[in-house]
Amino acid sequence: MRRALVRLGVALLTALVLLVAYGLLVEPRLVRDEERFPVDLPRLPADAPSRTVAVFSDLQVGMWFANTGMVEDIVERVVEERPSAALIGGDFVYSHDPVPAEQVDRAVDLVAPLTAAGIPTFAVLGNHDYAVGAVDELVVGLESIGVRVLRNEAAPVPGTGAGAAALHVVGLGPARPDRTDVAAALAQLPNGAPRVVLAHNPTSFPQLPADSAPLAVAGHTHCGQVAVPFTPEWSFLELTAEERYVVDGWAPPGYGAVGNRLHVNCGIGFSVAPIRIAAPPQLVLFDLQPTTRGSP
Repeated sequence: MRRALVRLGVALLTALVLLVAYGLLVEPRLVRDEERFPVDLPRLPADAPSRTVAVFSDLQVGMWFANTGMVEDIVERVVEERPSAALIGGDFVYSHDPVPAEQVDRAVDLVAPLTAAGIPTFAVLGNHDYAVGAVDELVVGLESIGVRVLRNEAAPVPGTGAGAAALHVVGLGPARPDRTDVAAALAQLPNGAPRVVLAHNPTSFPQLPADSAPLAVAGHTHCGQVAVPFTPEWSFLELTAEERYVVDGWAPPGYGAVGNRLHVNCGIGFSVAPIRIAAPPQLVLFDLQPTTRGSP
């Protein structure tokens, strides 16, 4: 009996070591989850061609054993796809050490191939960007390479039309700290303009008025980061109650106001520890097409 227990203990320990090794070295660095969804977008002109937007989030540059290789891989894939726009959901940097300026420089270098390839690129900032005091440096650095940083602002996507016919990106400030101003962001939209709402925190989504966000995208949760089967999908991160409700993928019906739809991206980097299990780094492509059901 004792021998059997020892063998069982050794087997469990071995399995745990292998699982941790997988989470450290395999899934976050070699496994890329790529999803693609067709989306009917109200207000998009009926004769508009299908337009693709690429979304990724949470680079977390500055985290120890950071996942910058996967960031390079995803950026390369976006350049290959040549979407109408690339949207980056915040948390470019992570810590106070190394100094934020070094992290900002690295983050800017990582996303520079997007604008160098002529892809209109938009970004919002995340809670870590504020926590390490890197906001001003990030805005200057990103905008110096042509990335439009939206802080409760809206902007048209170049090449998608003029005025209210153009596809717009509405970028919200992060919910932590309290920087979300939905009214200010929506006020910059031309009447009737088609739009995609870009946020860092999923918890900003319920603040959006009905029919104002037919497609909203967010990051922040890392999809739990360690989503081991038979454990809560939020097991690794300390999330708010709302974020536990929408940790990854499409929000369930009834979350948020009528006519609004949210997708939560798994991001790329890490929080607390450089490990991902059952929550691989993610790139999501949305193929936007005119809806035939009328504009809300």
